[in-house]
Amino acid sequence: MARYLITAGPTRESIDPVRFLSNRSSGRMGYAIASALLELGHQVELVSGPVNIEPPTGANTTQVESALEMLAAAEQLWGQCDGIFGVAAVADYRPANTSAEKLKRQADTLFSLQLEPNPDILATLAAKKDQRLAVGFALESDPSHNEAKRKLVAKNLDFVALNGISAQGAVQSAITLLDGADGIWQLGPAEKSELARELVRAVGITASRA
Repeated sequence: MARYLITAGPTRESIDPVRFLSNRSSGRMGYAIASALLELGHQVELVSGPVNIEPPTGANTTQVESALEMLAAAEQLWGQCDGIFGVAAVADYRPANTSAEKLKRQADTLFSLQLEPNPDILATLAAKKDQRLAVGFALESDPSHNEAKRKLVAKNLDFVALNGISAQGAVQSAITLLDGADGIWQLGPAEKSELARELVRAVGITASRA
C-alpha cells in the first residue's frame, strides 16, 4: 500500500472580504484520481481548493482556499507520501494587498489591482521528490506539446498530462500523457472517472498487495 498526495480544484485569492480571483476548475479530475487510487487499495491525502463535489470516501481531505494555504498543507503531508498528482488549478497570481473591508464601487473611476506571483506548488514539492512519483497537469490553449514538455523538465516531473481549455468543468475529457523519455500516450476521451483509472495505470500504479 502506498500513500499519494493529490492537489485538486481551484484556489481563491482574496481581493477583499467579498471578492476573489479564481478560475473555472471544477476539481472533478483530481477527485477522480483520488477515487481511482482508493479503488486500488492505496491511501490518499487530498488537498482541495473550493469545489462543489463531495470528497471520495476514504480520502484524508484537507480543505483550503488560497495558493499559500494549499502549499502549506501539501508541504506538511508530502514527507509521508510516495507520490504526488498536482491536479489543482492554482492561481498564478494573488493580489499584492488584500482589503480588510469591502471595496466600494466608484462610478467612472478606473480600478487597478496589483498582483504578485504565487509559488509553484508542484515544482516546490517535486524539487524534493528523490525517487518518488510526480505527475503534473498542463491545461493549454495551444495543442502542441511544447509547453507541457517545458513544464515536465522545469518542475522535475516524471509525467505531465496535457489537456485543453474544454476540460474545465467538463464531465468528459481527453489527455495526452508525456514522460521524460519522449513517451506519449493518448488517453480518452472518456468520463473523468474512467480517464483517471487510465491515467493511474499509465503512470505505473497497480493494485496494493497489502
